[in-house]
Amino acid sequence: MTITDFSHSAGLGLATGLALIVAIGAQNAFVLRQGIRGEHIGPIVAVCALSDAVLIAAGVLGMGALVTAVPAAVVVLRYVGAAFLVTYGLMAARRAFRPQSLTGDAPDDGGAKRGPAGAVATVLALTWLNPHVYLDIALLGSLASAQGTPLQWWFGAGAMLGSILWFCSLGFGARYLRGFFSSPRSWRILDGGIAVTMVALGAGLVIGA
Repeated sequence: MTITDFSHSAGLGLATGLALIVAIGAQNAFVLRQGIRGEHIGPIVAVCALSDAVLIAAGVLGMGALVTAVPAAVVVLRYVGAAFLVTYGLMAARRAFRPQSLTGDAPDDGGAKRGPAGAVATVLALTWLNPHVYLDIALLGSLASAQGTPLQWWFGAGAMLGSILWFCSLGFGARYLRGFFSSPRSWRILDGGIAVTMVALGAGLVIGA
């Protein structure tokens, strides 16, 4: 294996992680609103990034064990992963044609500000109680396993880096993006980019089979 192999796996993990994470949803909406308000951003970003790191590592470990026990699972995971990616991409494309707007104007909890503990508890619930996160992590794990040993950990590291970059940008940069993210057009651009990335990754899995 060469440096190119490692960098390619890490880059693929980074792109896949960002494509899965960068989408309007309960967790991102909460981080964005808190970022716009400037409330408890450090703890919230740390919890999101650490939670993703744990979930990604678990996905890589779990899928790696499955592939070792059942080598034929690689083929199944490849096509299931491709189908999931394309489906996710099409869903993002649909959102691009029917964009949502999002602002931080609407107060939570009747206008009361959250304390640090309340904010962390909320983001933990939004992260770990969301069933879709486990589908995403299973997908990342299957894609990581398809890279082979030890490249799956470079893929996982890339996905973790994507999570850190995204949540830091979203949380700490939100105050600069308030006008941009209040426009439905901004979500159309974002979801359009996600759609292209996901479909391209899915097609790449099938072509590389």
